[in-house]
Amino acid sequence: MAIITDEQNKFFRLVTKNTEYQMKADNFGVLKHLWYGKHVNTDMDYLLQYPEISFSGNIYEAENDRTYSLNTLPLEYSCEGNGDFRVWALSAEHPDGTRALDLRFADFEVRKGGYAFPGLPAVYSDENETETLEVTLEDACSNICVTLFYGVLEELDIITRAAVITGGRETVYLERAASLCLDIPRGEWEWVHFHGRHAMERVTERAKLVHGVQESSSVRGASSHQQNPAVLLCSPDCTETSGECIGAALMYSGSFSAKIQLDEVDQTRLVMGINPDQFRWELRSGESFYTPEVILSYSADGMEKLSHNFHKVIRNNVCRGQYKLAERPVLINNWEATYFGFDEEKIFNIAKQASELGVDLLVLDDGWFGKRDSDCSGLGDWTVNENKLRGGLGKLVERVTGLGMKFGIWFEPEMISEDSELYHAHPEWAMTIPSRKPIRSRFQLVLDMTNPEVREYLFNSVSAVLKSADISYVKWDFNRHIADWYTPTLGKDNLGEMPHRYVLGLYELLERLTNAFPNVLFEGCSGGGGRFDAGMLYYTPQIWCSDDTDAFERTTIQYGTSFFYPVSAVGSHVSAVPNHQTGRVTPFESRAAVAMAGSFGYELDLNTLSDDEKNAVRGQIARFKKYGELIHNGLYYRLSDPLSDKVAAWEFSDGKDALVQGMVFRTAPTSLQLLVKLRGLDPDKNYRLDGTDFTASGAALMSGGYLLPRTWGDYVSFELYFRQI
Repeated sequence: MAIITDEQNKFFRLVTKNTEYQMKADNFGVLKHLWYGKHVNTDMDYLLQYPEISFSGNIYEAENDRTYSLNTLPLEYSCEGNGDFRVWALSAEHPDGTRALDLRFADFEVRKGGYAFPGLPAVYSDENETETLEVTLEDACSNICVTLFYGVLEELDIITRAAVITGGRETVYLERAASLCLDIPRGEWEWVHFHGRHAMERVTERAKLVHGVQESSSVRGASSHQQNPAVLLCSPDCTETSGECIGAALMYSGSFSAKIQLDEVDQTRLVMGINPDQFRWELRSGESFYTPEVILSYSADGMEKLSHNFHKVIRNNVCRGQYKLAERPVLINNWEATYFGFDEEKIFNIAKQASELGVDLLVLDDGWFGKRDSDCSGLGDWTVNENKLRGGLGKLVERVTGLGMKFGIWFEPEMISEDSELYHAHPEWAMTIPSRKPIRSRFQLVLDMTNPEVREYLFNSVSAVLKSADISYVKWDFNRHIADWYTPTLGKDNLGEMPHRYVLGLYELLERLTNAFPNVLFEGCSGGGGRFDAGMLYYTPQIWCSDDTDAFERTTIQYGTSFFYPVSAVGSHVSAVPNHQTGRVTPFESRAAVAMAGSFGYELDLNTLSDDEKNAVRGQIARFKKYGELIHNGLYYRLSDPLSDKVAAWEFSDGKDALVQGMVFRTAPTSLQLLVKLRGLDPDKNYRLDGTDFTASGAALMSGGYLLPRTWGDYVSFELYFRQI
């Protein structure tokens, strides 16, 4: 049993294979957080001993007990106006302008299976995998209720968190409604977040907590390149393989906030959810507001174990459809080969060469529709440009599929160009603020996804294209962030609902399209990795990891991505050199090695390659298909830190065999050979390195390591396959 309750004492234990989470409602009905960590099998309330701390308010019922304060107690869900001066999870404005809430325990329910909220992505499972605890808290003055949801996936060491806020006697305005409040009363913690920018996403940064509030957030209308909605808290001694750490990933693709506060008595609070800076929601009596879900996990054995927990749950219980576990087709994308300058013959010639080399899928990127010869026009007009594709899309698709390949296509449905037929017909569908000039980005505007007419137009126009030909893949792009938050569909008092309603509109459209076209592989994209989050992975089981295809840069980007997201979700391609983003020249095999740590493909014109390079492509594709099951569904190990080490190294293992790949950044003369220490092997078994007579025990390879071959030049890749014998 994953959820153990003591109704008399209002004590709740959430028990997974290796972890335990505890909470308890005290004599005043305050729901306190007691524990999240290893199994303890004891009510940990005994640790909550507090002295009187001046300037910490005391609830009225505590009389003159000045040691009892909501400003110091670890709480399950914090709110404004009750004497807790730390970061709040919930804030509401009442009709009289006041903002106080005082949530007390009211009821609970335990049931088999998971939970899901209308219009939002969620971890799913069958009834035997998950149990759900619902704990209802109520503010007696307003009758506002908050139901906290806890989904417990026992075997995966995963707990999901979300909240439902239900209106009381009068209409209020929610000004913050977080999904997660996690208080950690003891211990020293550090913070790991994943920052970046376009073409350099999810750079790992680890910092000591300082007293006060630290935040990872986005106000861009998307989860963003700049911060990712996933954070780690770890003990100072935490490494890949030892030490405590807690991970939290928000299943949400819009503006978010993850605030971490180290308070005056060295307690840590994490509050995570929709960004309150762009949020104000009218909550009427009896209506409910549903928060996005947070995926939560704890590891006592380092960050590697934590990553494995997240990889498993995202791969098996977030991603959906026929591609969630399937090996991805090897694709060729024409973008860096042609940009906008193509016609049907140029595309067909790329496909013809690709088919001869073993590529499975051709993706036609931007420029096939409307008046689209640059990025300044045409968005919104999802009809084929027959000046480029003479005879139409169907004819080209038939020619490509006639080669034995599949066909994919690029869309950017959420955007509109002012120079487009759609804008001329419906300028009111673009997000602009009346009387102000709109903010352009990439010389385009954003469609109002809160408007059902816009969503209906997009569903019909995208569907028409997908029905017109045998299309197997869609790349869904989003190439700017949002500044002009205005819609005529909401009154001025409710414009604070727009950022969240935008995301709900996006999810509704994606749900309709993925249901209507279940055999199409949808890949998410936002100028690369600008919307790489667990919410999008519910609809698109892979996401283009970054517009930076430079193999050296990608080692850092994919390293940071791997802390929460599985390799099967990572779009990664081999591109031309000099690289189009950095000008760097890296060896062909190195570009392939890095791209194999994802959904493998090519982003260049294969016709320009030499015969030797074409033979190399055949070999790369053959190896990827040979290793594909291991790469996408095996356990992933980070064997080095490319931000500080001389080498990037990673490993895929199924417990028997292990594939080790990576890149040596610089070759140094008269130096000892670099080595990597493998992980996840059986210490009592022996392993042979493919293509050699070398054998060693699992214990030797994990403790002593393996010497990498000597290199000549820079950015040199290696690939080692160890087979259990």
